Amino acid sequence: MSKDTIKVRIGLEGARELEFDVDDGEALIKDVEAAIKKGEALVWVTDARGDRHGLAAGKIAFVQVEGEKAPGGVGF
Repeated sequence: MSKDTIKVRIGLEGARELEFDVDDGEALIKDVEAAIKKGEALVWVTDARGDRHGLAAGKIAFVQVEGEKAPGGVGF
């Protein structure tokens, strides 16, 4: 995993969440939106390690994509 990845959380009905890193958060948002609008059964997400996850599009409750992180440093 590179340090340029974006952490995402996807909530599913039934109080389940998946959390993983992706290389492009904006592409993930567009893919999820398109799949839901088209009525597709599955949304396929590829994480930063290359693993693919098939999510039931109709069961997605939310998608959270972390924003850009502030530059690292000592947090006093």
